[in-house]
Amino acid sequence: MSNWIILTIGFTAQSLFFGRSILQWIVSEKNKKVLIPVLFWHLSLIASFLLFVYGYLRDDFAIMLGQSLTYFIYIRNIQLQKQWHLFPKLMRWSLYIFPTLVLIIGYNNSIYDRESLFHNEDIPLWLLILGVAAQIIFTLRFVYQWFYSEKRKESSLPMGFWLLSLTGSFLILTYAVLREDLVLFSGHLLGTVMYARNIILLKKI
Repeated sequence: MSNWIILTIGFTAQSLFFGRSILQWIVSEKNKKVLIPVLFWHLSLIASFLLFVYGYLRDDFAIMLGQSLTYFIYIRNIQLQKQWHLFPKLMRWSLYIFPTLVLIIGYNNSIYDRESLFHNEDIPLWLLILGVAAQIIFTLRFVYQWFYSEKRKESSLPMGFWLLSLTGSFLILTYAVLREDLVLFSGHLLGTVMYARNIILLKKI
């Protein structure tokens, strides 16, 4: 597949992630407190779907890992907001099985595929470790948010979510610079500003 198609998929995903953050930021600024509109989770799910594909096409395990871990948390938040049942049943099942299906089909058809995923010549081991660590920290924000929301039976974004977001985003920015990945860099550069702003809003409450 040509590079421009891969980049288009990546930038589309990051644009949706950025769009959800802008939406959440505007709604929160308007109400002077951190709020999560329903559309935030819808855009998150679509963007995660596309960024997973982008990571697959670039043989980038760090990106795929990050999206695999958060993908189902996005679905769960849509369920908590009582919106999941509004999706057509076929779409719901397709969204459930998509990441697993890609991994089974894409990385069990030959040894070369698995080798290219974990031994990409463009990603030395130390950089892969940095990327995976960055994605895990960035992903922990949604694991934390998930437990926090389950405990309260409502979807919310607490302070710990934004602190993990800021830390993880900074590490991913570092990875993006070293990896020369414009898609990751553009997505997280602007994100750090909004994460910091939400921390300020929460501190004022």
